[in-house]
Amino acid sequence: MDLDETNTKILKHLLVDARQSSRQLAYKLGISTVTIISRLRKLEQGKIIKGYSARLDHEMLGYDITAIIEVTTTKGKMLEIEREIAENENVCAVYDITGHADILLVGKFKSRDLLSGFVKKLSATPNVENTVTHIALNTIKEDFRLL
Repeated sequence: MDLDETNTKILKHLLVDARQSSRQLAYKLGISTVTIISRLRKLEQGKIIKGYSARLDHEMLGYDITAIIEVTTTKGKMLEIEREIAENENVCAVYDITGHADILLVGKFKSRDLLSGFVKKLSATPNVENTVTHIALNTIKEDFRLL
């Protein structure tokens, strides 16, 4: 998929406000609505745009605890454990990483009890050898919108 200057501008505008119409976007960029619609369709088909969503304030919704958890697994079982972890509604991100651990996950929880239950269940999962849990004290920046 070709990410030319126009596609990059479209993506930047969508990152700021994904609710704007194709007509609004066309007006802001000075190109036709048909061109915007065509380019959006191609960006969606090319899987560059995976969907549209709202950015939420998790703390306002009661998710006051952000946990970063390192997971060490039995050799050869990492992918199935990652898939299982990714299904949990509290998990925001799952990464394969280098270093002492195999997996790094980021989760949001409404209470220490919910976090504790999650970690205990995770630690008891077959082929999970070890977990190390870090709790974020303050969120300085949390924004995955790039460009």
